[in-house]
Order: sequence, then C-alpha cells, then structure tokens
Amino acid sequence: MRTTPGRASGRAPGRGLQPNALGTFDTIVMAVAGSAPAYSLAATTAVLFGAVGLAGPASLLYCAIPMLGIVLAYARLGRIDVNAGAGYSWVGRTLHPFLGFLSGWALVFSATVFMVAGSLPAGTLTLSLLAPEHADDTALSCAVGAGWFLMMLLVVLGGARLTVRAQLVMSGVEMFILVAFILGALIHHGSATAFDWSWFGLGHFGGTSGFAAGALIAAFYYWGWDVTSNLSEETRDSRRTAGLAALVGIGVVFLFFEAFTVAVNVLLSAEQIRDADANVLAVLGQEIWPGVGGKLLILAVLLSTVATLETTLIQVTRSLFAMGRDRTLPAALGTVHRRWNTPWVAVLTVGAAALVMFAASAAAGSVGEVLGDAVRAIGLQIAFYYALAGIAAVVAYKKLLLASVRDFLLGGVWPLLGSAFMLWVFVESLGELSTASLVIGLGGLAIGVVPMLVYWKKGSAYYRPARLDAGRALAAAELYASPDSPRARRADESLATDF
Repeated sequence: MRTTPGRASGRAPGRGLQPNALGTFDTIVMAVAGSAPAYSLAATTAVLFGAVGLAGPASLLYCAIPMLGIVLAYARLGRIDVNAGAGYSWVGRTLHPFLGFLSGWALVFSATVFMVAGSLPAGTLTLSLLAPEHADDTALSCAVGAGWFLMMLLVVLGGARLTVRAQLVMSGVEMFILVAFILGALIHHGSATAFDWSWFGLGHFGGTSGFAAGALIAAFYYWGWDVTSNLSEETRDSRRTAGLAALVGIGVVFLFFEAFTVAVNVLLSAEQIRDADANVLAVLGQEIWPGVGGKLLILAVLLSTVATLETTLIQVTRSLFAMGRDRTLPAALGTVHRRWNTPWVAVLTVGAAALVMFAASAAAGSVGEVLGDAVRAIGLQIAFYYALAGIAAVVAYKKLLLASVRDFLLGGVWPLLGSAFMLWVFVESLGELSTASLVIGLGGLAIGVVPMLVYWKKGSAYYRPARLDAGRALAAAELYASPDSPRARRADESLATDF
C-alpha cells in the first residue's frame, strides 16, 4: 500500500508525479538503458584494462554476484515502500535518517558528475565520426557532449512517456548493433591474444587491492538499473514491476559486458586499448568489420549515451523531487509541472550544475583522464549507497527472514553479502585511488552533510520517520484487497523475491 502523503513517509501534500505512465516492458527497457551497455563499454573498458589487465571478465563476473543481492534488496524494499527517492527513503526509515539522506545525496552527486562522464564519450565519438582530426580535443568534446546533454534535458522535461518512447527506439537500435558485433567477433579469424579461461579466475588481479580496483570499476558498469525504483511512482504495479525489470536488465547487460570485454581482450593489443581510451569500441569495430564497423559502433555508443543520460537525469531529478517534497532540500525541487508531470525545477537545477561541470572539465586534461577520475569516484559513491540499501532490506524484513530457507537465503544472506562486498570495495579502494578521485568521491559525500544538518535543524518531518517494517506493511496492504483477488493471492506468496 502506498503511504498516505504527510504520514509514514513524511511527504508533504501536493501535486505528484504521473501514475501508471510506464508498463513492465517500458520499465525493463529503462533498466537496460540505465546500465547503458555500449556507453559503459566505451567509457570504462580502457579504465578497467588499465586497472586489472586481462582480468576484466573476472571483475565483471565477481561484481555481478553481489550486485544481484542488491537487486533483491531493492525489489523487497520497493514492495513495501513505493517512493521516487528509493534508497533515500528506505535507508532513512530503517537505519537512520542521516544515513538515508547521505544515501540519496550520493546518488544525486554521482549522477550529476556522470552528466559530464556520460557526455564526454558522446562528444568524442561524434567528432570521431564527423571530424576525426578534432577527436582528441577535450574542450571541443565537452562542447559537443554538452549539446547532447541539453537535448536529453528537454526530452526528460517532456515527461516519462516521451522519455520511454525515445528509449524504445534508441535502445532497440543499440541492441541490434551490439548483437551483430558479438556474432561478428565470434567468426573473426585474427586475434591479438589467445582466449584463456583464466580471465574469469582470480589469478590476474595481483592481490586484493587489484581485485578491489576492478570491482569498483565494475560497479560503475552495472550502475543505473535502479532507475526502475526511482520511477516506481510512475509505474503500473510497481511493487512487482520495478524488481522484475531490474533483474532482467542486470542479466541482459551482464551478457553484453562479458561478451565485449572478452572480445577486446582477444582482438586488441594492450597498446591499442590504452591508446583508444573512450574510443575503444570504435577501434574494436574497425577490427571486426574494417571500414564500416567503427562507424556502426560509434552510432551504438551515441545511442547508448543519449539513453543513459535520460535515465540518469530521471534518477537524479526524481531523487531531488523526493527530497524537496520531504523538505530535506529546498521545497521548490518538489514542484511538478502541471502539463508535463515532471519535477521541472529539479531538472533545471541539475542542468545548470552539469553545465558548470562541463566548463570545468574542458580545462581538466584529456578525455581519458577526466573519465578515469570520474568513473572511480562514482564507483566509490555507488558502493556506499548500494551497501546501505542492502542492509536496509535485511533490517526491514528481519521478522520474516526465518519464514523459509528461501526467504533466509535470498532475502537475508544474499543482500547482506552484497552489502558487505560493497563496503569492502569502498574501504579497500581508498588507499588506491588518485587524489582527484578521492576529492570527487569523498568530497561529494562530505558536501551533503551541510544541507543535511541545515534541514534537520529546520525540523523536516523526514528526520522523524515512521519505521519501515515489512510485516506491518504487507499486512496493511492485504486489508485493501479482497481475499480472493489476484493481489491478495500474490501477497501470500514467498516474500523472498518478486521474480
């Protein structure tokens, strides 16, 4: 049952987001687009190779296992609290409001940084396609990337339905191109390195620090599937749909990530990967299909970048909307446009902040340096707020975990192990990151303490939460369904998973 505005969730009454705008298929598309297969590969493959060498496939595999625990945690929490703020609400109502606010702030800050990291490859690849001689010009790449960003800003302002229609086209073409190149890689005759199953083992990491560095970067690959939870107030039957879509999305992008990372290891030399930076997919495309291959993968990355900019804008603006609604940030952020049903003040605020960061990035060095620092910093914040969500799920369902072995394993052990893994990666990575990455990652979290204390002092109801308890929430939900209805029968099923 959705909580009454102004009560358990601390919401202030007012105009909300458009309900039932998205269906199950729409939400799955958003989950895949959120993780952005082509963009993640383009932006991060060279960074991952630089950190762990040939162990990239292993990093993606061993990060996917605990990540599924976090997906389960999100699904369970979304079942008992439908909130556009997602982890911001759940962590605040189970662990502590301060931790909840910092969880939401970590998403807001990392997503805003991503606006630059996400747009830079679009700028670089656009120039590679139209003006190759300027592809290494950081300032020009920033300008072109900012143009793409502004286009997506306008689409997101147009509402969830317009965003999803654009996603269906962009992600459909992207998936088709990626599948074609996977098939092309399988029949390709040349190779720079012979395939080795040890790439999926632990032998190439060079110790725990190398493993943690790879896991931190791999977390950035997967990041974005949780957009389904931020869209929950706009999704039909979101208590089940958001979790299902997230699981399907993670499965799809995992297969793409592994296939292309192995293809890069086999077909490209270490020197080619390092020299390519964010252009690595274009180099791979030329290797598979000389002449046209590079251009096709540039198109796939552009579509993927545009798609993930949309989903990231949705995540950050819905989080800011929830914070404005709860008065933990300026109340204006919770304002919804009467015609478009979008939090337009939040959208414009994020747009202004991102454009300032574009200007700073233009003077920050090469595209590869900017991406490397941003990816690691974002990975640090992702590990932080995913870990808190996993713990929150276990706390919210603690009275129900012994109902069955499946509840205990899928609802308790797996999310908790996922959280432990994320926290370990966070701590282990601190000693390995560059100063720039640490300043962006930890400095961004520290900045959030200021508004947190200011609005706590102002007396926001968010800091006096109704505790989130799965037993009470599910029992209350059953009161609103007849005993013989499909909804009531679903409530009697196992609570471990919605899948």
